[in-house]
Amino acid sequence: MKLSYASYVITLLSPGKTAASNLSRAHRQLRSLQEDGALDVDSSMSFAYFSAQDDDGDDDDESGKSKSGKSSKTVCRDSFLLDAKAESSFYEEEPNPCSGTTINIPDEECDEYTRPQSGANITEGYVGGLDHPSVPYTEPFYQSAMCPINVRWHLGTEHYSVDEYDEGGDGPNGNQVLPEWATRDLAESDDNDDDDENVRGGFRCHHYDEADEKFTKEFDWKHCKDMEVGETYEVHWTHSAGGDCGTVHQYQTPFLDGIFCNAERLDLTVLTSQVGIQGQVFTVVNDEAYFYPDLMRGMIVTVDGEHGHDVAIYTGSTTGSSRSNEDCSSYTPIT
Repeated sequence: MKLSYASYVITLLSPGKTAASNLSRAHRQLRSLQEDGALDVDSSMSFAYFSAQDDDGDDDDESGKSKSGKSSKTVCRDSFLLDAKAESSFYEEEPNPCSGTTINIPDEECDEYTRPQSGANITEGYVGGLDHPSVPYTEPFYQSAMCPINVRWHLGTEHYSVDEYDEGGDGPNGNQVLPEWATRDLAESDDNDDDDENVRGGFRCHHYDEADEKFTKEFDWKHCKDMEVGETYEVHWTHSAGGDCGTVHQYQTPFLDGIFCNAERLDLTVLTSQVGIQGQVFTVVNDEAYFYPDLMRGMIVTVDGEHGHDVAIYTGSTTGSSRSNEDCSSYTPIT
Protein backbone atom coordinates (compact mmCIF):
# COMPACT_ATOMS: atom_id res chain seq x y z
CA MET A 1 0.00 0.00 0.00
CA LYS A 2 1.34 3.41 -0.91
CA LEU A 3 1.62 6.20 1.61
CA SER A 4 -0.07 9.45 0.73
CA TYR A 5 2.08 12.58 1.00
CA ALA A 6 -0.42 14.17 3.39
CA SER A 7 -0.37 11.23 5.82
CA TYR A 8 3.39 10.67 5.66
CA VAL A 9 4.50 14.26 6.12
CA ILE A 10 3.14 14.23 9.69
CA THR A 11 5.93 11.82 10.70
CA LEU A 12 8.78 13.93 9.39
CA LEU A 13 9.42 16.35 12.24
CA SER A 14 11.30 14.88 15.20
CA PRO A 15 11.31 16.55 18.64
CA GLY A 16 14.69 17.88 19.67
CA LYS A 17 16.04 18.06 16.12
CA THR A 18 17.10 21.28 14.45
CA ALA A 19 15.00 22.65 11.62
CA ALA A 20 17.83 22.00 9.19
CA SER A 21 18.19 18.42 10.41
CA ASN A 22 14.47 17.77 10.13
CA LEU A 23 14.27 19.21 6.64
CA SER A 24 17.33 17.33 5.48
CA ARG A 25 16.02 14.04 6.86
CA ALA A 26 12.60 14.73 5.32
CA HIS A 27 14.19 15.40 1.96
CA ARG A 28 16.18 12.18 1.98
CA GLN A 29 13.29 10.00 3.16
CA LEU A 30 10.73 11.48 0.81
CA ARG A 31 13.09 11.25 -2.15
CA SER A 32 13.87 7.60 -1.33
CA LEU A 33 10.20 6.68 -0.92
CA GLN A 34 9.26 8.40 -4.14
CA GLU A 35 12.00 6.58 -6.05
CA ASP A 36 10.86 3.25 -4.58
CA GLY A 37 7.27 3.95 -5.57
CA ALA A 38 6.10 3.83 -1.94
CA LEU A 39 4.95 7.44 -1.79
CA ASP A 40 1.97 8.57 -3.81
CA VAL A 41 2.35 12.22 -4.73
CA ASP A 42 -0.51 13.84 -6.63
CA SER A 43 0.80 14.76 -10.05
CA SER A 44 -1.15 17.99 -9.91
CA MET A 45 0.76 19.01 -6.78
CA SER A 46 4.29 20.29 -7.06
CA PHE A 47 6.49 18.06 -4.88
CA ALA A 48 7.91 19.72 -1.76
CA TYR A 49 11.67 19.52 -2.28
CA PHE A 50 13.27 20.65 0.96
CA SER A 51 17.03 20.52 1.28
CA ALA A 52 19.53 21.81 3.80
CA GLN A 53 22.82 22.34 2.05
CA ASP A 54 25.88 24.52 2.12
CA ASP A 55 27.23 26.74 -0.59
CA ASP A 56 28.95 23.71 -2.16
CA GLY A 57 25.70 21.76 -2.41
CA ASP A 58 26.56 19.08 0.22
CA ASP A 59 23.67 17.44 2.05
CA ASP A 60 23.51 17.91 5.83
CA ASP A 61 24.04 15.12 8.31
CA GLU A 62 21.79 14.64 11.38
CA SER A 63 23.66 17.30 13.36
CA GLY A 64 22.66 20.03 10.98
CA LYS A 65 26.24 20.31 9.65
CA SER A 66 27.16 19.56 6.07
CA LYS A 67 29.24 16.47 5.41
CA SER A 68 32.13 18.74 4.54
CA GLY A 69 31.97 20.20 8.07
CA LYS A 70 30.61 23.60 7.07
CA SER A 71 27.55 25.19 8.68
CA SER A 72 24.52 25.04 6.43
CA LYS A 73 21.60 27.14 5.35
CA THR A 74 18.06 25.99 4.58
CA VAL A 75 16.57 26.40 1.14
CA CYS A 76 13.20 25.38 -0.24
CA ARG A 77 12.83 24.50 -3.89
CA ASP A 78 9.58 24.33 -5.84
CA SER A 79 7.48 23.96 -2.66
CA PHE A 80 3.86 22.93 -3.12
CA LEU A 81 3.06 25.27 -0.23
CA LEU A 82 4.19 28.26 -2.27
CA ASP A 83 2.23 27.00 -5.26
CA ALA A 84 -0.86 26.60 -3.10
CA LYS A 85 -0.42 30.13 -1.76
CA ALA A 86 -0.24 31.52 -5.27
CA GLU A 87 -3.47 29.72 -6.19
CA SER A 88 -5.31 30.46 -2.93
CA SER A 89 -8.47 32.54 -3.13
CA PHE A 90 -7.23 34.48 -0.09
CA TYR A 91 -4.57 36.04 -2.31
CA GLU A 92 -6.88 36.94 -5.15
CA GLU A 93 -8.62 40.25 -5.41
CA GLU A 94 -12.26 39.53 -6.10
CA PRO A 95 -15.23 41.91 -6.18
CA ASN A 96 -17.38 42.23 -3.10
CA PRO A 97 -20.67 40.51 -4.03
CA CYS A 98 -22.53 42.40 -1.29
CA SER A 99 -21.52 45.91 -2.34
CA GLY A 100 -24.54 47.96 -3.34
CA THR A 101 -27.10 45.25 -2.54
CA THR A 102 -28.96 47.45 -0.04
CA ILE A 103 -32.69 47.59 -0.73
CA ASN A 104 -33.79 51.11 0.11
CA ILE A 105 -37.21 51.25 1.77
CA PRO A 106 -38.30 54.77 2.73
CA ASP A 107 -39.43 55.60 6.26
CA GLU A 108 -43.14 56.09 6.88
CA GLU A 109 -45.11 58.41 9.10
CA CYS A 110 -45.73 56.71 12.40
CA ASP A 111 -49.33 57.98 12.72
CA GLU A 112 -50.55 55.49 10.14
CA TYR A 113 -47.98 52.79 10.76
CA THR A 114 -48.95 49.47 12.34
CA ARG A 115 -45.72 47.46 12.24
CA PRO A 116 -43.41 47.21 15.29
CA GLN A 117 -40.56 49.62 15.92
CA SER A 118 -37.48 49.16 18.08
CA GLY A 119 -38.48 49.90 21.64
CA ALA A 120 -36.32 52.42 23.48
CA ASN A 121 -37.46 51.44 26.98
CA ILE A 122 -36.52 47.83 27.76
CA THR A 123 -36.96 48.06 31.53
CA GLU A 124 -38.30 44.78 32.91
CA GLY A 125 -42.09 45.01 33.11
CA TYR A 126 -42.43 47.97 30.75
CA VAL A 127 -45.27 47.60 28.22
CA GLY A 128 -45.14 49.47 24.92
CA GLY A 129 -48.03 51.16 23.21
CA LEU A 130 -48.26 49.03 20.03
CA ASP A 131 -49.77 45.56 20.06
CA HIS A 132 -48.58 43.44 17.14
CA PRO A 133 -48.95 39.70 16.39
CA SER A 134 -45.35 39.19 15.22
CA VAL A 135 -43.29 36.84 17.38
CA PRO A 136 -39.54 37.32 17.99
CA TYR A 137 -36.97 34.58 17.48
CA THR A 138 -36.12 33.36 20.97
CA GLU A 139 -33.52 30.65 20.31
CA PRO A 140 -29.77 31.40 20.20
CA PHE A 141 -28.96 33.01 16.86
CA TYR A 142 -26.29 30.42 16.06
CA GLN A 143 -29.07 27.83 15.88
CA SER A 144 -30.70 29.74 13.00
CA ALA A 145 -29.69 30.43 9.40
CA MET A 146 -28.51 33.90 10.48
CA CYS A 147 -24.89 34.95 10.81
CA PRO A 148 -23.41 38.24 12.10
CA ILE A 149 -22.84 40.65 9.20
CA ASN A 150 -21.83 43.83 11.04
CA VAL A 151 -20.57 44.95 14.45
CA ARG A 152 -21.00 48.55 15.56
CA TRP A 153 -21.40 50.43 18.81
CA HIS A 154 -23.07 53.49 20.27
CA LEU A 155 -21.52 56.00 22.65
CA GLY A 156 -23.74 55.51 25.67
CA THR A 157 -26.75 53.25 25.39
CA GLU A 158 -29.38 53.57 22.71
CA HIS A 159 -31.87 51.80 24.94
CA TYR A 160 -33.05 52.60 28.45
CA SER A 161 -33.32 50.31 31.48
CA VAL A 162 -34.09 51.78 34.89
CA ASP A 163 -31.26 51.35 37.43
CA GLU A 164 -29.03 49.65 34.83
CA TYR A 165 -28.38 52.29 32.19
CA ASP A 166 -30.39 55.43 32.56
CA GLU A 167 -30.07 59.13 33.43
CA GLY A 168 -28.75 58.11 36.87
CA GLY A 169 -25.59 56.49 35.47
CA ASP A 170 -22.21 58.17 35.11
CA GLY A 171 -19.00 58.26 33.08
CA PRO A 172 -15.93 60.41 32.45
CA ASN A 173 -18.07 62.78 30.37
CA GLY A 174 -21.12 62.78 32.60
CA ASN A 175 -24.51 61.55 31.45
CA GLN A 176 -27.63 62.59 29.61
CA VAL A 177 -30.82 63.90 31.07
CA LEU A 178 -33.85 61.93 30.00
CA PRO A 179 -34.11 62.87 26.28
CA GLU A 180 -36.84 62.30 23.76
CA TRP A 181 -36.81 58.67 22.66
CA ALA A 182 -34.89 57.53 19.60
CA THR A 183 -33.10 60.79 18.84
CA ARG A 184 -29.47 59.82 19.33
CA ASP A 185 -26.71 59.18 16.80
CA LEU A 186 -24.12 56.52 16.22
CA ALA A 187 -20.68 57.37 17.59
CA GLU A 188 -19.54 59.05 14.39
CA SER A 189 -20.30 62.29 12.61
CA ASP A 190 -23.04 62.40 10.01
CA ASP A 191 -20.65 63.21 7.20
CA ASN A 192 -18.13 60.50 8.23
CA ASP A 193 -15.30 62.96 8.71
CA ASP A 194 -12.98 63.25 11.71
CA ASP A 195 -15.19 65.77 13.51
CA ASP A 196 -17.08 64.08 16.34
CA GLU A 197 -18.48 67.25 17.90
CA ASN A 198 -22.06 66.32 16.97
CA VAL A 199 -22.00 62.90 18.61
CA ARG A 200 -24.83 62.64 21.10
CA GLY A 201 -24.09 60.20 23.86
CA GLY A 202 -26.75 57.89 25.20
CA PHE A 203 -27.29 56.73 28.76
CA ARG A 204 -24.55 55.45 31.06
CA CYS A 205 -24.28 52.45 33.35
CA HIS A 206 -23.90 52.82 37.12
CA HIS A 207 -20.42 51.23 37.39
CA TYR A 208 -18.12 54.22 36.83
CA ASP A 209 -15.95 55.19 39.81
CA GLU A 210 -13.39 57.94 39.23
CA ALA A 211 -11.50 56.83 42.36
CA ASP A 212 -10.89 53.37 40.85
CA GLU A 213 -7.92 53.31 38.45
CA LYS A 214 -9.43 50.75 36.10
CA PHE A 215 -12.05 53.35 35.09
CA THR A 216 -9.53 56.15 34.51
CA LYS A 217 -6.20 54.62 33.43
CA GLU A 218 -5.58 55.53 29.80
CA PHE A 219 -5.35 52.80 27.19
CA ASP A 220 -3.38 52.92 23.94
CA TRP A 221 -6.15 52.19 21.42
CA LYS A 222 -4.84 50.49 18.29
CA HIS A 223 -7.97 49.89 16.23
CA CYS A 224 -10.95 51.74 17.73
CA LYS A 225 -11.48 55.44 17.12
CA ASP A 226 -12.45 57.96 19.82
CA MET A 227 -12.95 55.31 22.54
CA GLU A 228 -12.45 56.17 26.19
CA VAL A 229 -11.87 54.07 29.30
CA GLY A 230 -14.74 54.42 31.77
CA GLU A 231 -17.34 55.17 29.12
CA THR A 232 -20.47 53.13 28.43
CA TYR A 233 -20.96 51.64 24.97
CA GLU A 234 -23.83 49.65 23.52
CA VAL A 235 -22.58 47.10 21.00
CA HIS A 236 -24.86 45.78 18.25
CA TRP A 237 -24.38 42.62 16.18
CA THR A 238 -26.64 42.65 13.13
CA HIS A 239 -27.49 39.13 11.89
CA SER A 240 -29.05 38.05 8.62
CA ALA A 241 -29.87 34.83 6.82
CA GLY A 242 -29.24 36.82 3.65
CA GLY A 243 -25.61 37.49 4.55
CA ASP A 244 -22.68 36.00 2.70
CA CYS A 245 -22.17 33.70 5.67
CA GLY A 246 -18.91 31.81 6.05
CA THR A 247 -17.01 33.84 3.46
CA VAL A 248 -14.57 36.74 3.56
CA HIS A 249 -17.53 38.99 2.65
CA GLN A 250 -19.66 38.05 5.65
CA TYR A 251 -19.10 41.36 7.47
CA GLN A 252 -20.25 44.46 5.62
CA THR A 253 -20.40 48.24 5.94
CA PRO A 254 -23.01 49.61 5.48
CA PHE A 255 -24.79 46.85 7.38
CA LEU A 256 -27.78 46.85 5.01
CA ASP A 257 -25.44 45.49 2.32
CA GLY A 258 -24.81 42.58 4.65
CA ILE A 259 -28.50 42.02 5.36
CA PHE A 260 -29.49 41.98 1.70
CA CYS A 261 -26.37 40.43 0.14
CA ASN A 262 -28.36 37.31 -0.75
CA ALA A 263 -31.85 38.79 -0.51
CA GLU A 264 -33.36 35.83 -2.33
CA ARG A 265 -32.71 33.72 0.77
CA LEU A 266 -34.90 35.88 2.99
CA ASP A 267 -38.42 34.64 3.70
CA LEU A 268 -40.58 37.66 4.46
CA THR A 269 -43.23 35.47 6.10
CA VAL A 270 -40.82 34.55 8.91
CA LEU A 271 -38.60 37.62 8.87
CA THR A 272 -38.10 37.65 12.64
CA SER A 273 -36.09 34.42 12.29
CA GLN A 274 -34.23 35.76 9.25
CA VAL A 275 -32.96 39.14 10.48
CA GLY A 276 -32.08 39.99 14.08
CA ILE A 277 -29.90 42.27 16.17
CA GLN A 278 -28.12 41.38 19.38
CA GLY A 279 -27.27 44.19 21.76
CA GLN A 280 -25.08 44.21 24.86
CA VAL A 281 -23.99 47.11 27.05
CA PHE A 282 -20.44 47.55 28.38
CA THR A 283 -18.56 49.92 30.61
CA VAL A 284 -14.96 49.83 29.34
CA VAL A 285 -12.28 49.29 31.99
CA ASN A 286 -8.49 49.06 31.74
CA ASP A 287 -8.08 45.82 33.68
CA GLU A 288 -6.87 42.51 32.27
CA ALA A 289 -9.16 40.64 34.67
CA TYR A 290 -12.06 41.71 32.43
CA PHE A 291 -10.37 40.84 29.14
CA TYR A 292 -12.52 39.10 26.55
CA PRO A 293 -10.85 37.98 23.29
CA ASP A 294 -13.65 38.01 20.72
CA LEU A 295 -16.44 40.51 20.23
CA MET A 296 -16.86 39.89 16.51
CA ARG A 297 -19.12 36.85 16.44
CA GLY A 298 -21.82 37.92 18.86
CA MET A 299 -22.61 38.98 22.40
CA ILE A 300 -20.90 37.40 25.41
CA VAL A 301 -22.82 34.41 26.74
CA THR A 302 -21.29 32.73 29.79
CA VAL A 303 -22.11 29.26 31.08
CA ASP A 304 -22.60 30.54 34.61
CA GLY A 305 -25.60 32.59 33.47
CA GLU A 306 -24.05 35.93 34.41
CA HIS A 307 -23.94 37.28 30.86
CA GLY A 308 -26.27 36.82 27.89
CA HIS A 309 -29.13 35.03 29.65
CA ASP A 310 -31.56 37.45 31.31
CA VAL A 311 -32.30 39.46 28.18
CA ALA A 312 -35.19 41.40 26.68
CA ILE A 313 -36.36 39.82 23.39
CA TYR A 314 -38.87 41.63 21.22
CA THR A 315 -39.88 42.37 17.65
CA GLY A 316 -38.70 45.71 16.42
CA SER A 317 -36.99 47.41 13.51
CA THR A 318 -33.70 48.87 12.38
CA THR A 319 -32.85 52.13 14.13
CA GLY A 320 -30.85 55.22 13.34
CA SER A 321 -30.86 58.98 13.71
CA SER A 322 -33.48 59.41 10.97
CA ARG A 323 -36.11 57.52 13.00
CA SER A 324 -38.30 59.04 15.69
CA ASN A 325 -41.86 58.91 17.00
CA GLU A 326 -42.84 60.72 13.81
CA ASP A 327 -40.73 58.86 11.22
CA CYS A 328 -40.82 55.06 11.51
CA SER A 329 -38.49 52.48 10.00
CA SER A 330 -39.87 50.23 7.26
CA TYR A 331 -37.26 47.55 7.94
CA THR A 332 -39.57 45.56 10.20
CA PRO A 333 -40.50 43.22 11.85
CA ILE A 334 -37.13 41.83 12.96
CA THR A 335 -35.94 40.36 16.26
